[in-house]
Amino acid sequence: MGRGPPPASALSARGRPTNTGRGQGSQVRWAQMANYLSDIVAAHRAAADDDRRDVDALIAEALAAPPTSGFARALSAHAGAGLSVIAEIKRRSPSRGDLDPGLDPAELAEEYAAGGASCLSVLTDGPGFGGSPADLIAAKAACGLPTLRKDFTVSRADICDARLMGADAVLLIVAALDPDELVEMLGLAAVLSLDALVEVHDAAELDRALCAGARLVGVNQRDLATFSVDQRRAEDLAARIPPYAVAVAESGVRDEKDAARLAAAGYQAVLVGESLVRAPDRARAVKALLGHPVGERDRGIGTAR
Repeated sequence: MGRGPPPASALSARGRPTNTGRGQGSQVRWAQMANYLSDIVAAHRAAADDDRRDVDALIAEALAAPPTSGFARALSAHAGAGLSVIAEIKRRSPSRGDLDPGLDPAELAEEYAAGGASCLSVLTDGPGFGGSPADLIAAKAACGLPTLRKDFTVSRADICDARLMGADAVLLIVAALDPDELVEMLGLAAVLSLDALVEVHDAAELDRALCAGARLVGVNQRDLATFSVDQRRAEDLAARIPPYAVAVAESGVRDEKDAARLAAAGYQAVLVGESLVRAPDRARAVKALLGHPVGERDRGIGTAR
């Protein structure tokens, strides 16, 4: 079902797939997708269309940036100790409104690190989440943990920007990209030594992610149209994620019971935002989610190792 990353022969010297045609597929998809994501991504695509920077120059600059820390590697390194936590820094969300609009990203990152988080996720989208690149820069500088730029990646410039602001990974949302774009973004991320967390919401998107070469897969349990969380979605998809991929469960992780259930289903990590940001003791809240035994996915059951 899953293939590895696209071969080097599929990339040009600048890190782009040699076949990058897009056609009208993405426009049709967005016309049909009536949910909050379509509006956010449309705004990001408009901004990308207006971006007149030379992408080749951006790629060259990104290639000269300091080395990345290894986001996926950090998750894999903790696998023997049980479930890992990707702790998220966000001020607000479209579904919940304000969480902590005045938060100090450096202080929050230090709290997460003290609690044992393996990695950070930092929202840099401004209109929907109140974030900025400055939040990522401050958080990464404060604790040094491998950091995901959590944003709506729609262009090659977005990936370069992530690398230049110090991120170690980028988010690629399958629902926001057509198949050619997904392959292109994965290829460029690899060239720039960035990991890519490829986010899916259902089995069809998971198949697309794996066929494109995803090795770090996030299953988002939140419904894009209603904002509701399906607590069974990640469990239902777990057995379809091959053993070679690092599996991350996103959204709806409220407490250690949720964390233990997802670990037993075979997820190596959970990405948690709202419940940690709102916690009175954030370091303690992270610790409560850690270390649950991770089950075997390839058997299709949650048998702990």
